[in-house]
Amino acid sequence: MTFRACFFAASAALCAITPAGAQETLPVARLTIYPGDVIAEAMLDERALGLAPGSEALYARTRDKLIGKVARRTLLPGQPIPAIAVDNPRIITIGAQIKMVFLEDGLQIVAYGVAQQAGGVGDLIRVRNQDSGLFVSGRVQSDGSVRVGEG
Repeated sequence: MTFRACFFAASAALCAITPAGAQETLPVARLTIYPGDVIAEAMLDERALGLAPGSEALYARTRDKLIGKVARRTLLPGQPIPAIAVDNPRIITIGAQIKMVFLEDGLQIVAYGVAQQAGGVGDLIRVRNQDSGLFVSGRVQSDGSVRVGEG
């Protein structure tokens, strides 16, 4: 079998949308959604699709899991939205000056650092302490600070 034939056979096997099979209603893009766009209710529709067995976990199943998220890649109209194609909005960008907070047993220490990674709420990112030059890891908080020293 040639490379081209192998490629097409593998592509067909990986394709999760099939005309036959159990029909399930999934959210789909109503219009083209580009990377970096925040997904709003008006951008989504519902569509009944036949999915291959075992592929149910690959796609966003409800609108609630998509609204307010940011597209990581282009989402085409009428197509189901892969769960890995959306992400939480980034509130910290690379190179941003951020507040680092260490909190333990009533003791709070605040320092400032430079973010080495972008992150959304709950993400673990690396930060360089501006005073010492050391790198620390911490979890992004909803106020835009990074809590360090957890665990």
